[in-house]
Amino acid sequence: MHKLITRSLPMAAPALAFAHEGHGVEGLHWHATDVLGMLVLGALAAAALWVARR
Repeated sequence: MHKLITRSLPMAAPALAFAHEGHGVEGLHWHATDVLGMLVLGALAAAALWVARR
C-alpha cells in the first residue's frame, strides 16, 4: 500500500501549488528572483560556450 501512496504523491504535487495572479496561462510578470535566475542561466550558457570553444 505504501508503494501506491509513494508513486501517487508526484501526481498530487500540482494540486498543492498556489500562485498569485499573473502566473500561469492568463498572464506573466517577473520577480527579482526570476531575473536572477535568467542572469544565472545566461552566465552558465556563456561559460559553457567559453569552455567548449577550441
